[in-house]
Amino acid sequence: MKGLPIIDLAVIFIYLVGMILVGVYFSRNNKNSEQFTKASGLIPGWAIGLSIYATFLSSNTFLGVPGKAFGSNWNAFVFSISMPLAAWIASKYFVPFYRSSGEISAYTHLEHRFGAWARVYAVVCFLLTQLARMGSIFFGIALSLQALTGYSMQMIMIVMGICIIFYTVLGGIEAVIWTEVVQAIVKTFGALLILYLIISNMPGGASKVVEIGRAANKFSLGSFKPEFISSSFWVVLLYGFFINLNNFGMDQNYVQRYHTASSSKAASKSIWLCVWLYIPASLLFFIIGSCLFAYYEVNPDLVQSIKHQVAIERLPVNASAAEILNLERSLQPADYGDKIMPHFMVTKIPVGLVGLIVSAILSAAMSTISSGMNASATVFSVDIYKRYIKPDITEKQNLSLLHIATVAFGVFGMIAGIAMIGVKSILDVWWELSGIFAAGMLGLFLLGIISKRTKNHEAITATIIGIAVIIWMTFSNLLPPEYEAFRNPLHKNMIIVVGTLTIFLVGLLLSKIKKKSLKTSE
Repeated sequence: MKGLPIIDLAVIFIYLVGMILVGVYFSRNNKNSEQFTKASGLIPGWAIGLSIYATFLSSNTFLGVPGKAFGSNWNAFVFSISMPLAAWIASKYFVPFYRSSGEISAYTHLEHRFGAWARVYAVVCFLLTQLARMGSIFFGIALSLQALTGYSMQMIMIVMGICIIFYTVLGGIEAVIWTEVVQAIVKTFGALLILYLIISNMPGGASKVVEIGRAANKFSLGSFKPEFISSSFWVVLLYGFFINLNNFGMDQNYVQRYHTASSSKAASKSIWLCVWLYIPASLLFFIIGSCLFAYYEVNPDLVQSIKHQVAIERLPVNASAAEILNLERSLQPADYGDKIMPHFMVTKIPVGLVGLIVSAILSAAMSTISSGMNASATVFSVDIYKRYIKPDITEKQNLSLLHIATVAFGVFGMIAGIAMIGVKSILDVWWELSGIFAAGMLGLFLLGIISKRTKNHEAITATIIGIAVIIWMTFSNLLPPEYEAFRNPLHKNMIIVVGTLTIFLVGLLLSKIKKKSLKTSE
């Protein structure tokens, strides 16, 4: 990191070494798979809550949310507003369900309910979601550190990936949770520090930010009209509810934490602690984005270097100076929103504090990636390897498998991150991918939990229809102009809503039809 002063490098180095030492410390407890995946159920609820909060508060939030607020408005904050209802359902119904089942995997019960195909389908959806999540976070952290160091994004992802893999493999879920407790504090402090530095550098202070923000409609939550074609308030509210229901209800990252608590009550409290921490924290990042917009409105010359960089990235290598200049002039804030936070850090944050901010961004990335690696390894071990490859695996072999799988998913996450280099918005790409992969498994999960009459045949038929709808909604925009009537008219964030409801409602309908036909035949 030759682009940073020694004092900032020292702060970052101390932070990274500290995270690795946590893994080394907890490695002495990881003598079996139970400890690696459940921490023997001895983690206090407050620590689990901070851990879940840290997983939510990833670098997608740290960089993507300010970039989104800078380029548009506070429409995406509606996602956070949707959390309490999803949390209430999860704490009342899902936590007791998983705790009573005793199964470490969130997907084992789907096989008991509908058959092996349902479990495999949910596992595939989950693993694809994790790769998308880890990839977007690797990309986000590399985007930030590249601006600070000048190193290639690929190199940054590899170095960071090695550090995360090291402490996750050594310490297991216990190391993941306790490092996330530290990271939750570090990243929250880092965000407050950034906000202070922006306001202190802003001529006119907070009142000027509010004035500029109001004039540019930066505080809008989106249109309240009952339409689902654009990213309206209702589209984001529905998207947020279904995604958060998926997160709290059947995402292995969160379900696995319920088993680390000492009781169902402690596990439920951890969900609510996460919600009441995340809502104001996410609002803080939207405020940061609006403050950055106001700051660069007052100082437009300071953003020219970003526009120049984006123009060069988008044009061919042999583009003329005139072509570059023309593109620079046409660029809008949404075109370079994800680059605005790193740019402010490079140019305006004093020496010594940059190291603290970078550590906060690193913590935002490391917490989510480490939990994703551990959860993916657990699912692979329980739902794939032990189920289909070697059911009689010994305890020693299982622990080795968990270590190897953790490394493998860390590497796959890095590869996914490298593949995302060049995307326009971190938050947009993550929301779209998570909506596509989560839609199918959430619909199947709800069908299994709510409808006791639905059996295997109805469930598989409903899932096939739901997958077809998801594929159509995802790819119909690629149809040629003459087939425009067959394109999906809804906003892309509605994929998880429509996909989930399709599987659930079709399953209910088929069950009702079957029940009627049986009565008629009698």
